[in-house]
Amino acid sequence: MASQHFDVLIVGAGLSGIGAGYHLQEKCPGKSYAILEGRDCIGGTWDLFRYPGIRSDSDMFTLGYSFKPWTEAKAIADGPNILNYVRQTATENGIDSKIRFNHRVKRALWSSQEARWTVEAERTMGEGATETVRFTCNFLFMCSGYYKYEEGYTPEFSGAADFAGRIVHPQKWPEDLDYAGKRVVVIGSGATAVTLVPEMAKTASHVTMLQRSPTYVVARPAEDALANKLRRNLSAKLAYHLIRWRNVLFGMYFFQLSRRKPERVKQLILGGVRMALGPDYDIATHFTPRYNPWDQRLCLVPDGDLFKAIRDKQASVVTNEIDTFTAGGIKLKDGSELEADIIVTATGLVLQVLGGLEVSVDGRVVDFSKTLNYKGMMYSDVPNMASAFGYTNASWTLKCDLTCEYVCRLINYMERHGYKQCMPHNVDPSISELPSLDFSSGYVQRSIAKMPKQGSKRPWRLYQNYALDIVTLRYGKVDDGVMQYS
Repeated sequence: MASQHFDVLIVGAGLSGIGAGYHLQEKCPGKSYAILEGRDCIGGTWDLFRYPGIRSDSDMFTLGYSFKPWTEAKAIADGPNILNYVRQTATENGIDSKIRFNHRVKRALWSSQEARWTVEAERTMGEGATETVRFTCNFLFMCSGYYKYEEGYTPEFSGAADFAGRIVHPQKWPEDLDYAGKRVVVIGSGATAVTLVPEMAKTASHVTMLQRSPTYVVARPAEDALANKLRRNLSAKLAYHLIRWRNVLFGMYFFQLSRRKPERVKQLILGGVRMALGPDYDIATHFTPRYNPWDQRLCLVPDGDLFKAIRDKQASVVTNEIDTFTAGGIKLKDGSELEADIIVTATGLVLQVLGGLEVSVDGRVVDFSKTLNYKGMMYSDVPNMASAFGYTNASWTLKCDLTCEYVCRLINYMERHGYKQCMPHNVDPSISELPSLDFSSGYVQRSIAKMPKQGSKRPWRLYQNYALDIVTLRYGKVDDGVMQYS
């Protein structure tokens, strides 16, 4: 089988992959690259998810790229606008011409003798037929996200087959679903549920958010008044960076405050909910989680739309456990029943390391759960491979931008010194293993055993701190004694 060679192969044409293409073109202009994308279009998450109201839960001044100012009025943007922004970035910079669509990457084999990866992808042709195609590259950059695109997570619900209506998972939203005038139950309390409920409530007869336990919900204006004012008076680039840094610093301050004074932050968040829903609403049951703020991701509701839908009696929250589905809805553990025509299972994602890629190094199959994560992007004893993985406590793109910059520094350093291979290797016996994600969320806990570990100190430790990462990744030494070159 003939194979094509590139200096760098990027896997995934979503937000991270398009960013990676831009950074490579700018900082490593002499290097050839291609982007392999399993689906038939650009956009990743922002094209895959089609459910009503799909939007970001981070502001676009930090979710946007460092090199392309966000110019729309809304800071909390909807999915189509974000998708347009990603596609625009690809077109404006000629990145779209580097993408091979319908190439689902299956395995990658590293040979130290040749100092290159052989990457096998399944190419979809017409009529659903597939063929295996092969590429080789010196460096493999995984930008394939952190969850399984093929399916979301749905627990086994007893009696699901008895339900007379439709059961839908947000990750596979049917285009023909008409919920106008229908009774809808949304199972879940995370970012997807709090997005769906107010949006569906606009036309449904009633939407119930059924949760086993509450999540912290914070309201924030969809438009950033100061940002829009600055943009009227300053250049787009300057205004963008000023607001970006204001938002980054506030986010870091709020996260640190949550860690140091959780009770104070908890009262602050619950005070906001009380203001939105009034003194008679049962906030203790429906909006007071069992955990501290930022032990899981906070849910953001633009302009308090969820609270407004509850106030207007278009939506309600029920906190209880499911006993069984019935023909007409859901029977709860307390014996009560929720009537429904449509049930939406907003029950989460299936986490996946490197898009489910099979990796072997010199014939040894890599078990990523046994690797240590280096600087949040590379893996112990796996050469010439990096992956883009964003922050859990801030915008995804903030970390991905820095990761791309660092990968370019690494490639240029190897070029200057004539190295063919770079590989992080732990030589410090005092380093102990820790879980890579310090989150109590269900989707994390279900998958944590399969994830790479982090180490107890630098450079194996993830600090989830943008300012610290700027110092380390943008200005820190590339030959730190841990990265081995040959």
